[in-house]
Amino acid sequence: MQIIIVGCGKVGTALTVQLCNEKHNITVIDSNPSVVHSVSTTYDVMGITGNGSSYNVLMEAGIEQADILIAVTTSDEMNLLCCVIAKKAGNCKTIARVRNPIFNQELDFIRKELGISMIINPELAASLEMARLLRFPTAIEIDTFAKGRVEILRFKVPEHSKLIGLALWEISPRFHCDLLICVVERDEELLIPSGNYIVQQGDILSMIATPHNSSDFFKQMGIRMNQVKNVMIIGGGGITYYLTQQLIPMGIAVKIIEKNKTRCEELSELFPKATIIHADGSDREVLLEEQIEDSDAFVALTDIDEENIMLSLFARDKVRRKVITKVNRLNFSDVIHTLNLDSVIYPKYITAELILRYVRATQNSIGSNVETLHKMMDDRIEALEFIIQPTMKVLDVPIRQLNLKKDLLIACINRKGKIIIPGGDDRFLIGDTVIVVTTIFGLQDINDILKER
Repeated sequence: MQIIIVGCGKVGTALTVQLCNEKHNITVIDSNPSVVHSVSTTYDVMGITGNGSSYNVLMEAGIEQADILIAVTTSDEMNLLCCVIAKKAGNCKTIARVRNPIFNQELDFIRKELGISMIINPELAASLEMARLLRFPTAIEIDTFAKGRVEILRFKVPEHSKLIGLALWEISPRFHCDLLICVVERDEELLIPSGNYIVQQGDILSMIATPHNSSDFFKQMGIRMNQVKNVMIIGGGGITYYLTQQLIPMGIAVKIIEKNKTRCEELSELFPKATIIHADGSDREVLLEEQIEDSDAFVALTDIDEENIMLSLFARDKVRRKVITKVNRLNFSDVIHTLNLDSVIYPKYITAELILRYVRATQNSIGSNVETLHKMMDDRIEALEFIIQPTMKVLDVPIRQLNLKKDLLIACINRKGKIIIPGGDDRFLIGDTVIVVTTIFGLQDINDILKER
């Protein structure tokens, strides 16, 4: 597809990388010539210096032939204006990043009236991910498929776990739960495992199952899956606003520590049921005085990545159940991965992933049959949901007879709402959706899982 990206910040660059990997034709626009030169030469894309809301600049970028325009500049208003002009000039699909909470109650109106295909709020998207983790604190990461009928949960094997020493093929029959371990992380190595893989303490496993089966499995493991009762949040910014908005109706007690007095007063008016503390949350004595050790969960949401990481390392041995760390910078994810933090949330990754899912869904209507796409493990793994159509080579063939590529696992079949964890004798039928987990990027069609003859 022909895609124009306006704004070459962290999100714009991340999108450029992913969409180039998927063989789309990309044009980037930014008002900073050095940024445009860097992105265009590094990733071999067309670059234009100028204002993305200018009709002439968009025409130069090829808006009349574009399939999608994605506006991710630092200005909400600029992003909306880019999309409106692009829609009029080229009649393409448009995506705008809009961050200001003022617009949040008006997004449906803005989208319909301005004809924008998708509006994404990074802070809201990140808060939804955090709320899901606080609801199921045992998981490091949770992704949903098949309209919520299936989950992929990432969790760490604790000391003395019943899983230690078991081969993966033994787990499902041993615990009478229909599930599949689809990814293993051990000592920074990531792999799509065979059934003979032996589980060790400290392994990070990604498991696919229905919510009922995953809950039953963790109960048998002696691990509680119920949500936290209280949470301490450091920092009172946009994500804190959206997260608190979700946690209070869930019955979770919220304590926010914020050093800006004016912001504390605003939060007190917005959330009378929350406890707002005017103090420096990076001060160890403040955290101890506010009884961090009585907290079920701790969320570090300051504007400084290093501060969030240090706070989370301190809180890791203090709080009872869950520590969540917000990180903005994407280029040190490999280093952060070695720090043994609990759950790390990258709002920019989440934004890019949601946009990528929309692009995949759009491509689905013009040739691809990817229904859903999730990037996992710091973008190192893809989990894709394909629709089985009558022309597919894989149709009605036992899975054991398929000549599958390496580093790829068929994890689940959704057949009219019935979830099947597949064995070698299972087959794909017309109308099934199939979840594939892989380290191979850019699969566009279920037939792409087969080796080329």
